[in-house]
Amino acid sequence: VIVRQAAVQRCNATVDFLTDEKPLFPPTVNNPDLHPFFQRAADDVLGTGKVHDMQPLMGSEDFSFYQDAVPGYFFFLGMVPESSQGNLETVHSQYFQVNEDVLPYGAALHASLATRFILEHQKGKSDSLTGGRHRDEL
Repeated sequence: VIVRQAAVQRCNATVDFLTDEKPLFPPTVNNPDLHPFFQRAADDVLGTGKVHDMQPLMGSEDFSFYQDAVPGYFFFLGMVPESSQGNLETVHSQYFQVNEDVLPYGAALHASLATRFILEHQKGKSDSLTGGRHRDEL
């Protein structure tokens, strides 16, 4: 479209996505085997029914590069204060405010996920997620 629109204006245009200099971000896709694990931990920490599935987003996220090395699960921590009537500015807005009341819940959820994963995937146990390959990160 850019090249043709330039031609209409009797100009030249080129498009370079810089794939030689900077790789494109692969999509961030949660490992489906981790979803039940995450759901159980979140239900125990936050309470049943507190996790909501989201539709895919078109933003980019470098977390996908980690998922090339190990199975991953990307999630958002809800931050809408009860007093806001459901309105929350996006994270890149100058009006975005962190709801610090939810941070302890996020910390507890991360700690629970890490502890449970270590306990359930200790060496010597079958590890379906990594195909038997154990890594220091796990």
